[in-house]
Amino acid sequence: MTGGAFQALVLVLLLIVVVVVAIVAVVLLRRPKTATAPERGARLEDGRVERDLDPAASTEAGPATFVAPAGAPSEADAEAAAERRATERQAAERQAAEREAELQAAERQAAERQVEREAADRQAAERAAELMASVAQARAAFEEQMQARRDELRSQRSDVERREQRLTEREERLDGELRALDDQHGAVELTRAELEDRRRQLEDAEAERLLALERVAGLTAEQAKAELVAGVEHDAKRQSVLVAREIERKALREADERARNIVVGAIQRVASDQTSESVVSAVHLPGDEMKGRIIGREGRNIRAFEQVTGVNVMIDDTPESVLLSCFDPVRRETARLTLTELVKDGRIHPARIEEVHERSRNQIEALCLQAAEDAMAEVGITDLHPALVPILGTLRYRTSYGQNVLKHMVESAHIAGLMAGELGLDIAQCKRSAFLHDIGKALTHEVEGSHALVGADLARRYGENPDVVHAIEAHHNEVEVRTVEAVLTQAADAISGGRPGARRETLEAYVQRLEKLEQIAGERDGVEKVFAMQAGREIRVMVAPEEIDDIAAQVLARDIAKQIEEDLTYPGQIKVVVVRESRATETAR
Repeated sequence: MTGGAFQALVLVLLLIVVVVVAIVAVVLLRRPKTATAPERGARLEDGRVERDLDPAASTEAGPATFVAPAGAPSEADAEAAAERRATERQAAERQAAEREAELQAAERQAAERQVEREAADRQAAERAAELMASVAQARAAFEEQMQARRDELRSQRSDVERREQRLTEREERLDGELRALDDQHGAVELTRAELEDRRRQLEDAEAERLLALERVAGLTAEQAKAELVAGVEHDAKRQSVLVAREIERKALREADERARNIVVGAIQRVASDQTSESVVSAVHLPGDEMKGRIIGREGRNIRAFEQVTGVNVMIDDTPESVLLSCFDPVRRETARLTLTELVKDGRIHPARIEEVHERSRNQIEALCLQAAEDAMAEVGITDLHPALVPILGTLRYRTSYGQNVLKHMVESAHIAGLMAGELGLDIAQCKRSAFLHDIGKALTHEVEGSHALVGADLARRYGENPDVVHAIEAHHNEVEVRTVEAVLTQAADAISGGRPGARRETLEAYVQRLEKLEQIAGERDGVEKVFAMQAGREIRVMVAPEEIDDIAAQVLARDIAKQIEEDLTYPGQIKVVVVRESRATETAR
């Protein structure tokens, strides 16, 4: 608290005391002096005596009386005077009683005023006491604040003294260090001068040594340096080439092993069906008489059925069965459901065929849409364009070498996602690319061009990512591969289609492939027997040991494998095994 604040507080306290004293003085000065009861009684008796002794006062106080002439008073006069005196006395007593009542009323008023003045005095005293108490409290608080301030100032003063002491000690220490630094600086300067002298001596000695070397070698320093740099550069290049080759070999080995592990892991982690599916196009009949009802009178029913469904109905000698033929799998499946329901109902005529076909078509559309949504949910895609969903669903009835295309796309998406996770790539992008890579197969019979290019145009039209579009159009190398997503899409497609049991081919193509394998191996010199085994995935070649040695057997296996790669198209891989067996035979007699 500053000095000005303290003075202001003292002035406020003095002003409060002066106001209290002034209030008490005003209350005391305004109090009136009142007579006591004995004094009022004495005064009343004095007034009565004066009225009795003073006839004039009595005459003034009472009514006018008759005064008798001078002479001897008569008895009547005496009685009249007595009556008058009695009357006057009564009047005086009434006046005294009235005055006494007035005096009592005045006394009551004075007593009330006295009580009020005493209450006001008590209130003033209480107020003065409260003011004095507040003044005392304020004074105590002020003294406490002043005491705290004094303590704080003493503490600050002690802190300042300690800081001054520390600063003094620090200055002394810095002065000592500065003197030590000055001494060290002088020593350093002396050392620097000595080192400078030694450096000049060394430079002179080095120049003399270089001159001596130049005289001995017959070369200048620049020429020697150039030869040295050339030798070092040659050795560095040679060493760098060796290191680069070693790094390349190591990278190839590690990349091959890592790629093999990634592909094998993806194949092992994908749980898919090992049997291929195909769209059923045969309708079983309860009896052969149903074939006549299907044909109808003069072929009316069968013509109406083919016209409505767009499917060819083949009725032959096969018992209790009718075949449906159409290049569009969706139409074929719709026709199968239509014919199945017609056979079950038994009513077959053109109007009924149209009605059942419409219902079957709606059912197929619902099944296709549900299949597309289930496939998207399984892969984890939720933002596909609504126009692509029904197109995707039609692949539920499309097969490729016996493999369901929609399931193949789902399987490829899972494989691509697993490989992308191993490589640290965008899993969602890679799965989307692999999932949509064969979407063009739904339109290949309607639009000219390969299914890869058709699918890419379809995806581009509905706003797919350019990387996804590129992966679709490049998964059969019809467009040069430019992104990692496209490479993973190709790998996932090959893994899904090449795993055992995924796809099948016709018996004729299968037999031709096996015959071609045996023919390729049997045309070689020194080959005795050839066996195609494990459904054409392995070929064993038996050679004559006297014509083919061990080195020639290795060369023969490599040549056969190379020719198979060039001449045949097959899923997966084919193992070539060359068997060279030496036998020694002797007969004991």
